[in-house]
Amino acid sequence: MPAAARLTIPDLAGKAVLITGASTGIGAAVAKAFGAQGSKVIVHYNSSKAAAEAVAGEIRDAGGTAHLVHGDVSEAKTTTRIVEEAAAAFGQLDGLINNAGLMLGRVPFGEITDERYDAVLDLNARSVVVAVRTALPHLKKNGGFIINTTSVAARNGGGGGAVLYAAAKGFVSTVTRGIAKEFIGSGIRVNGVAPGLIQTPFHDRYTPEDVMKAQAATIPLGRAGTPEECVGAYLFLASEMLSGYIVGQIIEVNGGQLMP
Repeated sequence: MPAAARLTIPDLAGKAVLITGASTGIGAAVAKAFGAQGSKVIVHYNSSKAAAEAVAGEIRDAGGTAHLVHGDVSEAKTTTRIVEEAAAAFGQLDGLINNAGLMLGRVPFGEITDERYDAVLDLNARSVVVAVRTALPHLKKNGGFIINTTSVAARNGGGGGAVLYAAAKGFVSTVTRGIAKEFIGSGIRVNGVAPGLIQTPFHDRYTPEDVMKAQAATIPLGRAGTPEECVGAYLFLASEMLSGYIVGQIIEVNGGQLMP
């Protein structure tokens, strides 16, 4: 367990938090960390049922509370249902972490079809809009937080064949700042986390080993990060006690790859 997850953050205990894309990678690490803080964690998954069950099981085995919810967030109606199920699971929703997203393959810009455009934007951009829209009435009841997972690609345009994904994450970053101003009057703090090169199933799927090594060599720390090294940023932004005066910010977690 990462050091950040072992710290006690009292105001996270008892909070009901929905984490989309929580079966593997960064989402799984974040779900376990919130579970360790005593949060009521709603673990969302789409295709990785066994992995999601393992995450929920680990949370429960450690004395935490977890609930599973399934669905494809690239479908608007499904995303709405996922958020409503999450709110109903514990009779409250205090936090939303929009983490689900994929590149869906590396494709040169000149070869992007309308179908690919729809698939990438629906998954990485529209899902955030729908999830936030659906969660808003629940979060307004007692105040809460939204944390959107964006990417270093939102700032640097992404690697080869990833321009559309990078653009979608740029959308997420801009939405994060915009709704942060709109929602703060309702007691809802909105921020984001932008991971850099993190060793997850995402890169196992889309980034060849030689490309990973080449990218890692450009990072001041000299290596890719781990999902556990992203956890602290999410816990920090979720806690009113730790970050109550932080609104509309995006924390870059990239080993020095980008220093804006």
